[in-house]
Amino acid sequence: MILLTGASGFIGSCLLAHLNNIGQDQIIITDEFETEPKQKNLLGKRYFVKVHRTQLFDWLLINGQQIKEVYHLGARTDTAEKHHQIFHQLNLSYSKKIWQFCAAYQVPLVYASSAATYGLGEMGFKENHFTLNDLQPLNPYAVSKNNFDKWALAQEISPPSWYGLKFFNVYGPNEFHKHRMASVVFHAFKQIKETGVMKLFRSHHPDFADGAQSRDFIYVKDVVNICQYFMDKLPKSGLYNVGTGKARSFQDLVEATFKAMKIPKDIQFIDTPLDIRDTYQYFTEADMNKTIGIDYKQPFWSLEEGVADYVKYYLDSNYTIF
Repeated sequence: MILLTGASGFIGSCLLAHLNNIGQDQIIITDEFETEPKQKNLLGKRYFVKVHRTQLFDWLLINGQQIKEVYHLGARTDTAEKHHQIFHQLNLSYSKKIWQFCAAYQVPLVYASSAATYGLGEMGFKENHFTLNDLQPLNPYAVSKNNFDKWALAQEISPPSWYGLKFFNVYGPNEFHKHRMASVVFHAFKQIKETGVMKLFRSHHPDFADGAQSRDFIYVKDVVNICQYFMDKLPKSGLYNVGTGKARSFQDLVEATFKAMKIPKDIQFIDTPLDIRDTYQYFTEADMNKTIGIDYKQPFWSLEEGVADYVKYYLDSNYTIF
């Protein structure tokens, strides 16, 4: 059986759908479940049993020997949340218990790290195990993810195979419940639908034109393919980037959204809020050499292809789920 945490969330529910699509339904799913909007993400999905996040480790004491693979995608992901204790409990302590279970039962583990650990990119965007202490994450969420990565690398007792996947800017279906933390594609679609205009942050950096701020945007369908690939192939354990390896501008992304919606583009610029201006990222791009080096050859969705698919089949279809 497979254990999947965060199963009703954005990436977790897409991974559940992907596993169902390849014939897997012996899946233990865990999450909070009482968050009403997220329940839509489980519609039509197949799984063996649903276990509340707070009950998981009691359940595993009795049933742990049945688990053969673990995908740990559950986390508090709000980058605006300032209370370190929440992240310590949900992203660090809980993840340690997942790790310890996998080590004790010798079960391979894929877990969600984050490109947010790279901060402003002072050290670049390469998943170097020896520079984690030098990274400067910009918020408590990113700090918690980096702290777990450091903790994992320091362990003498570990799962037989483990992979901390540093997700870059993921977008796609099943994120409607994330509100302000949803992708720019999601917010652009809503804003364009309501007003015909998309407002982007003006650049306050001399090296970047307005709208030229860039991210490594990756479609969630690529993300779940990569998660499954790691579990199937079991390469060398460690941290791996999950992006496309190609940064694209917010201007590109919004133009692709207008095109997918078949609406003439109208992009306006507003000042970046003062409270985030000093820590605003102007560029992220995954160094994908290590991930490509494990012989992952499936082509990525281009930004234009991914946005078109997302808009046509999910957003423009009344937020259809994957």
